[in-house]
Amino acid sequence: MLTGTGLTADEAAGAVWWLGADGRRARAAEAVGAALSAALGTRLPLGLYRVTRPVQELVYAWVSANRHRLPGVTPYCVEHPEECA
Repeated sequence: MLTGTGLTADEAAGAVWWLGADGRRARAAEAVGAALSAALGTRLPLGLYRVTRPVQELVYAWVSANRHRLPGVTPYCVEHPEECA
């Protein structure tokens, strides 16, 4: 378990997670919507997620599976390999 989260290391490595102040958890695309809602101070991103859930989850799964191909990851990892193991 990762301290204070109630998540295993495998769970944390498998997807992004949202841990709400009320104890509610969300993972993957829903977690992104929850984080955006909190950051923007509006429930609109979560509302949009609920309407478009299947599409957002498919996009999240694709990005997650292909993140090593997306820009921004490789250069940092080349400079800091100890942080990208």
